[in-house]
Amino acid sequence: MQQLQAYTSPLTLSNEDNTIITKINASVIWLHGLGANGYDFEPIVAELNLPNIRFILPHAPSIPVTIKSGYVMPAWYDLRGTTIDSVEDEAGIKKSKHYINTLIEKEISLGIPAEKIVLAGFSQGGAVAIYTGLHSPLKLAGIMALSTYVPIKNKLEAEASLANKKTPIFMAHGIFDEVISLSTCQISLKLLQDQQYSVIWRQYNMAHSLCTEEINDIRRFLTDVLVE
Repeated sequence: MQQLQAYTSPLTLSNEDNTIITKINASVIWLHGLGANGYDFEPIVAELNLPNIRFILPHAPSIPVTIKSGYVMPAWYDLRGTTIDSVEDEAGIKKSKHYINTLIEKEISLGIPAEKIVLAGFSQGGAVAIYTGLHSPLKLAGIMALSTYVPIKNKLEAEASLANKKTPIFMAHGIFDEVISLSTCQISLKLLQDQQYSVIWRQYNMAHSLCTEEINDIRRFLTDVLVE
């Protein structure tokens, strides 16, 4: 998998050998949705305007996607359906989890402790973010699951790590989402609540997208878990 070079806040400066010389003290690893790429969320990062936080926006690899008739596109795993009874690409999800773990390790090597790292993602990227976060042995600052669901739900209780049992999870969805239905997301929400995870739930009058109200809530969440 190819990683997009980290997008950083406008306050971040580099010297001639590209070494970061400002005070970056937290990181957000943010995964895009199916068919998109890491550049998708650059405008949102700029709008958030959160200094001293490094945003890492990686690209998913291009693979054949079953739900798109085998068309090759950027995807974190093969997608065979979007309903709760769809067969899941467990191997692909776990492969992406391992890749995201390498990004976490890279941030730690740069001096950012795990408890100052947030995993975030939209749609398919959100599924990978929440799966990786809940299975990580490292205590993270938070998880953002936007317009998405929890994958491989039937194994969560047995396989999840206890490290992030109390980690704040910001989970948001559009009530008019026709790609991943609100009811599909609510099944995941109930699963997390039943297993005593710390979920902050928001729903908005939108489709499969982001809205201004959600961006403001994201800013508050990141400020709460990384700044304050």
